[in-house]
Amino acid sequence: MLKLLKIFNKKDFLYIFICIVFIVGQVWLDLKLPDYMAEITTLVQSENSHMTDIILNGGYMLLCAFGSLIFAVVTGYFAAKLAASFSLKTRKKIFDKALKLDMENVKNFETSSLITRTTNDVTQVEMLIALGLQMLIKAPITAVWAITKILNKSWEWSAITGVAVVILLGVIFSIMLIVIPRFKIVQRMIDKLNGITRENLTGIRVVRAFNAEKYQENKFEKVNNKLTNLQLFNQKKFAILSPVMYLIMYGLTLAIYFVGAYLIEEAGMTSKIGIFGNMIVFSSYAMQVIMSFLMLAMIFMILPRAEVSAKRINEVLDAENSIFPGTFTGKTKEKGTVEFKNVSFKYPNADEYLLKNISFKVNQGETVAFIGSTGSGKSTLINLVPRFYDATEGEVLVDGINVKEYESKELNNRLGYVPQKAIMFNGSVNYNVTYGENNKKTSKEKIKEAVKVAQAEDFVLKMDKQYNTHIASGGTNVSGGQKQRLAIARAIARDPEIYIFDDSFSALDYKTDATLRKALKKYTKNATSLIVAQRIGTIMQADKIIVLDSGKCVGMGTHQELLKNCDVYKEIALSQLSKEELENA
Repeated sequence: MLKLLKIFNKKDFLYIFICIVFIVGQVWLDLKLPDYMAEITTLVQSENSHMTDIILNGGYMLLCAFGSLIFAVVTGYFAAKLAASFSLKTRKKIFDKALKLDMENVKNFETSSLITRTTNDVTQVEMLIALGLQMLIKAPITAVWAITKILNKSWEWSAITGVAVVILLGVIFSIMLIVIPRFKIVQRMIDKLNGITRENLTGIRVVRAFNAEKYQENKFEKVNNKLTNLQLFNQKKFAILSPVMYLIMYGLTLAIYFVGAYLIEEAGMTSKIGIFGNMIVFSSYAMQVIMSFLMLAMIFMILPRAEVSAKRINEVLDAENSIFPGTFTGKTKEKGTVEFKNVSFKYPNADEYLLKNISFKVNQGETVAFIGSTGSGKSTLINLVPRFYDATEGEVLVDGINVKEYESKELNNRLGYVPQKAIMFNGSVNYNVTYGENNKKTSKEKIKEAVKVAQAEDFVLKMDKQYNTHIASGGTNVSGGQKQRLAIARAIARDPEIYIFDDSFSALDYKTDATLRKALKKYTKNATSLIVAQRIGTIMQADKIIVLDSGKCVGMGTHQELLKNCDVYKEIALSQLSKEELENA
């Protein structure tokens, strides 16, 4: 929890100081009320008292109550500002950190968990700051101050108050020991609930197609019921506090009056009025002490869950990446080249290598394709270029410089990446094609050119608002092939030195695929292209084809050369095309 204090700036600490000052003032005013009440009690029972004195002390009581109200409002205002400021900064830090997490950490933190940590967990800590700042400071100050005022009144009353406080603390800590471990489970269950909800919404078409609505409902209900039962258990335990509090409060008052009646009866006539006044004051201060511990109890209800949430937030903020950007931002002797030097790779904590001793070089203007069976390491290999992962052994060079030496922005600006799964963002066609920094510098003509080369012009122009047509998040209002073409247009609009196509033509029909590749080859003749594909037809015209099998390079050459020299390539080719089609290609 204390780690999160680093988020506060000087202005926030000023708010804390103001809150403390006003809380101390509020406590002082609250504790002055019993003094005036005792004075009024004495004046009422004294023969020589005047009504003006009683009214004056009553006026002081009203001023104290009104002043306490003003101080409480001011304290609440600044506490709310502090909590809102914390929430704003923390959510931004989590979001920024999530953007910078490497692939290993992204897999460790599931999407649903990151969403919960950014929303629900931050809210829990925000609630603690908003309420806790007031109660956590006010409660001990009030308790200590009130106790100092009543210690010299009567040891009998002090002993009764001490017993009441001990019983109260015993109940509070007993409940805490039972409830705290379950709060960790609650937050994990919220993660799981978010994950199931997200899974259901993203896969709604499949759910409906397979009549799996009932199955999904049962899956959700199982987790939801478990979460509900946990919450009910926690709340039932906390519900014990309220009746116990009132029982102790009213029991303490009754005990004070009972002992007070005994003391008054035993006292002489001259002391009776003093003892009665002390009894009224003591009961008021005793209530302040009990109310202080009641406030602490309310904090203890919020604190355990906030503590769990704070740890979950810190897990994200403290996550250490294994991939660190370099500092190189200068010019290179080479341009548009990609070279792998004895590259081997295995995923973190994995025992076996996924890629083994891969070496090749791609020069500017060349098109190099990668093909192989599923799981052969094609996508993993090209993901080493933009540094989604770092090579375990060997070097990956872009323009003659090791990718580890590049500053992240510098490396990314040299690449145009089209992922295996086309990603569309909530916005217009223009927004998706010029996504990122390109949004500020890409002209309308460039957008149209990129869309045309990507063979997306035909369906974009048929849309209601053409280039201003809204694309839903995830591209749910366009087809898979349309998403792929828009994703390709996004890379083209970037004008990179190196294009990376990770199985980016799989959703296109053969005619569109052929037309797009022809237009792309003409448009990107001075750029380097790395293509991962499953179709032989997509890569036959590549300058070089690299065949992977179980992470090893088992063939490298042109289409015709591999048909003669590589059995793995020939087997893949014959599974897709006839012998005559391959010979005439």
